[in-house]
Amino acid sequence: MKKLLPAFLFGLTLISCGDENPLKPDNINTNEINPFNINRKLGRGINLGNMLEAPVEGEWGFFLKTEYFKIIKDAGFNSVRVPIRWSAHAQKSFPYAIDELFFQRIDRVIEDAFANNLMIIINIHHFEEVMSEPDAEKERFLSLWQQISKRYKNHSNDLLFEILNEPNNNLTPGLWNIFLNDAIRTIRTEDKERTILIGTANGGGVFSLKDLILPEDENNLIVTFHYYSPFQFTHQGAEWISGSDNWLEKKWTNRADEREAIIQDFNFAFAWSAASGRPINLGEFGAYSKADMNSRVLWTTLVSHLAIFNGFSFQYWEFCAGFGAYDIKAISWRQPLLDALIPNMPLVAGI
Repeated sequence: MKKLLPAFLFGLTLISCGDENPLKPDNINTNEINPFNINRKLGRGINLGNMLEAPVEGEWGFFLKTEYFKIIKDAGFNSVRVPIRWSAHAQKSFPYAIDELFFQRIDRVIEDAFANNLMIIINIHHFEEVMSEPDAEKERFLSLWQQISKRYKNHSNDLLFEILNEPNNNLTPGLWNIFLNDAIRTIRTEDKERTILIGTANGGGVFSLKDLILPEDENNLIVTFHYYSPFQFTHQGAEWISGSDNWLEKKWTNRADEREAIIQDFNFAFAWSAASGRPINLGEFGAYSKADMNSRVLWTTLVSHLAIFNGFSFQYWEFCAGFGAYDIKAISWRQPLLDALIPNMPLVAGI
């Protein structure tokens, strides 16, 4: 097993070691379906959030524009994750058909990613009904995956499926293990070779990795978790979180104890990955825009580099909304955040 990163090593000191991305998809045999290779190829990515997971695209103020894919690729990212609220575009009763016009919209999104040499993860996002009434919604949930997998089964392996974003509420860890196994079987009836991402229960947290029960005969999986700790820092002032205004002006200063807490969380994920033989993706992480920029940059730098150090791919949350690394009004990246995600000089701890 790889030696775990000790806390004292992360002083955020940078030295020049060239500009090579350690997860850059060079010299990877893409003909070999190996989830560790696929995970390396995912590399550094970003979420196109607040767009297609809105009830209707644009309702939350953001449309997914074709030019975003080139902007993301030119910045040096390897992949995008596209959250999608399929449940808002499918019949509520059998046969639960997905609207053809919406399918065509997703077709174009996938094509735009491929045209810019970006890997793309599509998921089921904000399916609130399956969280509150999992048994009643299970048939619909599986039908969505049957339709999605059938439509895209002939696409490149650069398209990945993520079964469900942040299972929570009444979709308990025990139920989630049943649902994820059934969803995998449903996808495999249509698509035998697609790499599938599996998230954790209890809202996607890192320590719910221990609750996952994955099918032993299914090898083409990547396990994904989300990271927003400390929550009162990353979600200060978030309008959708009750009481979050009380957390305003919380800072993250890169003290040793702050670093240690995060490092230990990532050590846990690495140890789980090593023991289970499953690659890890960090599917979401970010600090909301109401935190001060210096704190956001320090926190994002540490989290992104811990992901890289441990061999995890990642997708930052998110492109251009409340956590956004890109300013669509200024038509430019927020450079300190971009540098935290794709540094010109790799972080070498303690040297």
